[in-house]
Amino acid sequence: MIYVFKTSVDSQAKFESASALLDQLLPESQWNFDLEDCDNILRVDSELNVAALLQNNTLFDCIELE
Repeated sequence: MIYVFKTSVDSQAKFESASALLDQLLPESQWNFDLEDCDNILRVDSELNVAALLQNNTLFDCIELE
């Protein structure tokens, strides 16, 4: 399933922190950021319930888009 999130990841430092977290939480999932989008979109392709995992993280804000 593909999940799409609006995030607060708007700098290289935040991207690096978020990348480390995503690699740890979702080792078998594919994900990418679109930092050129005004909502700093994160797309995740995963079989896991990614929304529950990411919306409670403390590194960056993450709101699921429908």
